[in-house]
Amino acid sequence: MSSPIEEAPIINSDIEHDVTGSRRNLVENEPVEETTGWIKCRTVLGIMGFLGFASVYAMRVNLSVAIVAMVNATKPIPSNNSDVDVCPASPPSNTSIPQRPGDFNWTVEQQSIVLGSFFYGYVLTQIPGGRIAEMYGGKLVYGLGIFFTAVFTILSPIAAYTNISFFIAVRALAGLAEGVTYPAMHAMLARWIPPLERSKFAAYVYAGSNIGTVITLPISGWLCTLEFWGGWPLCFYIFGGIGVIWFVFWLLLVFDTPQKHPRICPKEIEYITMTIGPHEDKPTMAIPWLKFLKCVPLWAILIAQCGQAWVFYTQFTELPSYMNNILHFDIVANSRLSALPYLTAWIGGIVLCIFADWILAKGWLSRLNSMKLWNTVSAFIPAFGLLGIAWAGCDRVAVILLLCVTSAFGGAAYAGNQMNHIDLSPQFAGTMYGITNAASNICGFMAPYVVGHIIKADQETLGQWREVFYLAAAIDLGTNLFYLFFASTEEQDWSQPDDDDMTAPAPVESILFPES
Repeated sequence: MSSPIEEAPIINSDIEHDVTGSRRNLVENEPVEETTGWIKCRTVLGIMGFLGFASVYAMRVNLSVAIVAMVNATKPIPSNNSDVDVCPASPPSNTSIPQRPGDFNWTVEQQSIVLGSFFYGYVLTQIPGGRIAEMYGGKLVYGLGIFFTAVFTILSPIAAYTNISFFIAVRALAGLAEGVTYPAMHAMLARWIPPLERSKFAAYVYAGSNIGTVITLPISGWLCTLEFWGGWPLCFYIFGGIGVIWFVFWLLLVFDTPQKHPRICPKEIEYITMTIGPHEDKPTMAIPWLKFLKCVPLWAILIAQCGQAWVFYTQFTELPSYMNNILHFDIVANSRLSALPYLTAWIGGIVLCIFADWILAKGWLSRLNSMKLWNTVSAFIPAFGLLGIAWAGCDRVAVILLLCVTSAFGGAAYAGNQMNHIDLSPQFAGTMYGITNAASNICGFMAPYVVGHIIKADQETLGQWREVFYLAAAIDLGTNLFYLFFASTEEQDWSQPDDDDMTAPAPVESILFPES
């Protein structure tokens, strides 16, 4: 008697054409997996990917806390004068830790440039990283990206003590190395993960960024209070070292495709091949740059990600400064409370994506409507939460609660636009993710740069920070509307190879810039 896997049809997505040319849902025809063994190889990929993103975000977010200790803050703490639009100073408690003078006299504008410098390099390697991963596999692309990020993180304190320009350059190089990680992982997920697992799996893997932030912020705050090695340099040495150790295990445990894995269960290979098709036999195609430019659904993903990135990086890079300069938390309390929104984002992202996949499995929503729904949830609730924070003023409890709630629903983006690239073109999922992630991360250095111009160096006020929150909310809401009108889950006609498009693997330069 044949197994359910043998009887299942081979499918490349959760939809197919019937004899009339219409498209129907294949949820009910999803093959049943019979993998043996105590852990699946794609689960190992998920765990190592999760730890990798936790590591790179630890190396990215540590500066947001460390800069509070690095900079010599000379301006006085505001008094309780009600005529000034600032929060009153809190009386010191027995647990408050006095902040030591920092080593650097950087202005607010210089600090904004330093915080944004990582993204100068980060946006440049998104597209090359995704394309090389599509062509040659994502294992080394993802692994080496994290390894070199770790090396430049370890060098960061030396660069800071040399001069600010050298420090900015090293942070940009760290961003250059890390820029390949997301598109490379996206290309690997397209080869490893069946369609009905993608939202949930993406939430697990990419949620490593939230866990890395949750762990790093309080640890970095505590490290900054130590006398050993100056305190704040430990934020870079320790997390950079962890990244190097992770790289060794990545090389040993992860492989580019199921077919290349020497220890995978044959049933798992069969199941993956049944659901997404054999990637090993697919021909190489030249990148259809002009088709990308004309693809309105791809623009919908790009614009939606830009809006969400603006909100995320406003919070990511500026929240510790807001907690320190406006709400007047000491550096340890600041780092602990700043970590809470990322914890709720991790929990919310996983719970919402499991719920989203469950609704899809029930057939209650089409894949397109599901993505639109959850993308709207991930945009509207955080945007209105920011408006609430703007008017919560000096109510510390309300601000923290609003940040936690908005971050939890922001995790719905994994069930929204984040996996939409694979629907449009599994062949070019990595490259397209590189394009949209590069564009959205331009907001990574634009957001702190704009904040640096809104916030006045001599006197930060609640009114100035309200402008920051209003701007972020408006951008998030507007970009989501574009996604609602123009998003699609149809595989594009240029995604399928034509005879003229089939080529053999080529050198990297010809991959990125094919001859016309």
